[in-house]
Amino acid sequence: MAEPGRPQRKLSRVGESLYRVLGLEKGSSPEEIKRAYRKLALRYHPDKNPDDPTAAERFKEINSAHATLSDADRRQLYDQYGSLGLYVAEQFGDDAVRHYFLMSQWWFQALALCCGVLTCCCCFCCCFFCCGRCCPPREDESYKYVDPKDLEADDGGDPQNPVEAQPPPTSTQPLPAAGARSEA
Repeated sequence: MAEPGRPQRKLSRVGESLYRVLGLEKGSSPEEIKRAYRKLALRYHPDKNPDDPTAAERFKEINSAHATLSDADRRQLYDQYGSLGLYVAEQFGDDAVRHYFLMSQWWFQALALCCGVLTCCCCFCCCFFCCGRCCPPREDESYKYVDPKDLEADDGGDPQNPVEAQPPPTSTQPLPAAGARSEA
């Protein structure tokens, strides 16, 4: 929770504030970042300032800035998208950051709105996969309803003379006798 007298920080889209915490310019080399971190960490370390609570807060900010700027991937995200990019990366992963910022562009939102209005569809598909309201009726289905009576007439059998016996076996092996066990 934010302290009552202190305004809550907002997430920025421009990555500059971590550099300012360390007293550096954006685009500083890793050696400069390391040197500035060590200098400030010694100055604001809580063991050297036991009576100063603001020094402990400043030390936490310095550590956080150094942790972000010393990691190459997080630094690239921060330089490109700011602290909002780091927040999105923590929530959804590094790959989702680019998609999040793409979808937050005004032209992408306008394009999505136009696609939704033009297709009258909630999922922006113009191929009628979702609701089928606009799809023409299908008459050339590969399957149709077949009445069971039609199947009986088509089976080729004679309804007057039903089959009463099994056809003779085609193999040359003798059939087992009734009640005899076969040994396998």
